[in-house]
Amino acid sequence: MFKLPQPQTELKFWEFVALMAMMSSLAALSTDAMLPALAEIGTDLGVVRDNSNQLIVSLLFLGMAGGQILYGPVSDSVGRKPAIYAGYALFMIGSMMSLFAGSFGVMLAGRLLQGIGIAGPRNVSMALIRDKYEGRSMARVMSFVSVIFILVPIIAPAFGQAILLVAHWRAIFGSFLVLALIGVLWFAFRQPETLVESKRRPFSLKRISQAMAEVMSIRSAVAYTVVAGLMSAGFLGYLSTAQQIFQIQYGLGERFPLIFATLAVALGCASFLNGRLVMRLGMRTLATWASRLLVVVSTLFLVFAMTTAGQPPLWTLMGYLMITFLCVGVLFGNLNALAMQPLGHIAGVGAAIVGALSQIIAVVLSAVIGQSYNGTVLPLVAGFAIFSAAGMAIMMWTERGVPVAAEVGD
Repeated sequence: MFKLPQPQTELKFWEFVALMAMMSSLAALSTDAMLPALAEIGTDLGVVRDNSNQLIVSLLFLGMAGGQILYGPVSDSVGRKPAIYAGYALFMIGSMMSLFAGSFGVMLAGRLLQGIGIAGPRNVSMALIRDKYEGRSMARVMSFVSVIFILVPIIAPAFGQAILLVAHWRAIFGSFLVLALIGVLWFAFRQPETLVESKRRPFSLKRISQAMAEVMSIRSAVAYTVVAGLMSAGFLGYLSTAQQIFQIQYGLGERFPLIFATLAVALGCASFLNGRLVMRLGMRTLATWASRLLVVVSTLFLVFAMTTAGQPPLWTLMGYLMITFLCVGVLFGNLNALAMQPLGHIAGVGAAIVGALSQIIAVVLSAVIGQSYNGTVLPLVAGFAIFSAAGMAIMMWTERGVPVAAEVGD
């Protein structure tokens, strides 16, 4: 009978960082590498409406949202490695479905399964890091993993475009299979199990439902989860429509990956800036000012875009999006941390619930932006303006009467 390997030797630090970064980054690669191929996939699979191609992105996120609720409790019950194996297996099955898809429906089913699958390595790897490290050591590992994670969106569209220059779009899914196989074998043969049996807890739907009820009873946890979903909705709307906006509307063609990479740098800069400022200014202060700036900039640019019939000069759109992504990059980490702040006693299940709910909100609302795309940037900019304004209003309601000193770390 075949037995999975059980390595006993701990990985050296840099190999461990590289393995964790590969596991957490496959989700971003699976999203962004597809963007240059969306129009070609839609044509080959008989899609009538160009906006329907956006579902290739949205269904992956929907799958990740649903998957992450289960992987945390499962990994707490059976161990980190079996949960990650299961995730990789589902991801590879989904990749195979998309690779050989003869219809758009099969493609979307494959993408949904990819999302459910990749939620395993992506989320359980964070628990695995927590098992091995704590305090400043954990922060050090997460920082290095984040650097690599940020680089992936910068290079992923160019990776997909490079494949399209020499092969069919199906080869992109073939590359996902190869990378997943490399990742799971590397993980299986080199990484020991980190959750000993004495610390495992039986899987319980009751425990999940109780944790969900507790999360929903805490005003700040619910509010910041909703705000995180609202702020993410605009960004996911951008991911869904970026190919249409830049490749078709602005006629950039194969230069699209360069534009996408330039804008992705703004997110990386935001992460760096947030890391430098959060200990000094606090999460709530940074999130508040970032949301205010996002509302003002989006509203002003929406007015400007309307005067150009939704066709502003490319350089102005780039400038607006770079400022927007700086704000979004600051908001991402701080809003999730604020939602999790009162949930320390149920951190594992709480993180899964917060992540899933915010992502479901983002997927649903981003679909409104994507399906409203009409050959102009107005739906995208309006989405950022409306969702950020709603998020800022919820934050103001949540923080009313709460002193800034109440934030841990201020």
